[in-house]
Amino acid sequence: MARRIDVTGTGGVRLAAWEFGDPPKTDPAGSGPARDVPDGSPGVLLLHGLMGRASHWASTARWLSGRYRAVALDQRGHGRSDKPPQGSFTRDAYVEDAEAALEQLGLAPVVLIGHAMGALTAWQLAAKRPDLVRGLIICDMRASALGAASQREWDQWFKSWPLPFATLADVRKWFGEDDPWVERPNPARGEFYAEVMAESPDGWRPVFDPEQMLRSRETWVYDAHWEELAQVRCPALVVRGLDGELGRAEAQEMVRVLPRGQYAEVADAGHLVHYDQPEAWRAAIEPFLDALSAD
Repeated sequence: MARRIDVTGTGGVRLAAWEFGDPPKTDPAGSGPARDVPDGSPGVLLLHGLMGRASHWASTARWLSGRYRAVALDQRGHGRSDKPPQGSFTRDAYVEDAEAALEQLGLAPVVLIGHAMGALTAWQLAAKRPDLVRGLIICDMRASALGAASQREWDQWFKSWPLPFATLADVRKWFGEDDPWVERPNPARGEFYAEVMAESPDGWRPVFDPEQMLRSRETWVYDAHWEELAQVRCPALVVRGLDGELGRAEAQEMVRVLPRGQYAEVADAGHLVHYDQPEAWRAAIEPFLDALSAD
């Protein structure tokens, strides 16, 4: 079961946060739903990557919910959250949204778990507000600058999508097999993108605006982010898929730069580590979470 909680981000943007798990208990005081975890359980905030949505974390959030209050956030421009045409899609906006969500949900001090863009948001927030963050998991996000060529490639890639898709099966096939960026058939990738499509009168289209995604991306691809990594004071785990976008050398350098960094990798996983290999992903991060709980 998924329970939606609306929070307000910077600039008044409405954000949809989600708890995945058993139905919450009723608060006997009548003030609303109570946390369906033991009193004092730590909070976890899960942040998806560019084009993603909170539901991509459903499997992770469900097994976390036995020990934590686990909440996944649809970030601005994504999922069920607002997509203001003239809204801000800067790094500051994403970080301030996550900060506002933590405070409104009462999750702090929290464990932040982020994938790709969400991981960058997580470590920038951990650097900015160490009082709110007790642990950090970075999933397949580079700290180095990607450059103008990368942004041009993404612009061309978006334009190559054969929109609208006639069926969800077509979505799964194109992103899982036919997309020129796919080196070998990847059904998990097809499912990942099927989750971010919605039916429209002429077929299936993404729930996000590709132009907003490019605007979001251009706010980080030209810069390196090592300085913010070095400012993260809490324990941090860098996780990479062996076939993902974060190379081993860069991941290990990120661990070295992090004051309390650790490293894990997941075999047979690409960029969508937690989605490609959910059981191996759990095995990679659970020891880190256990150690945090023991502190």
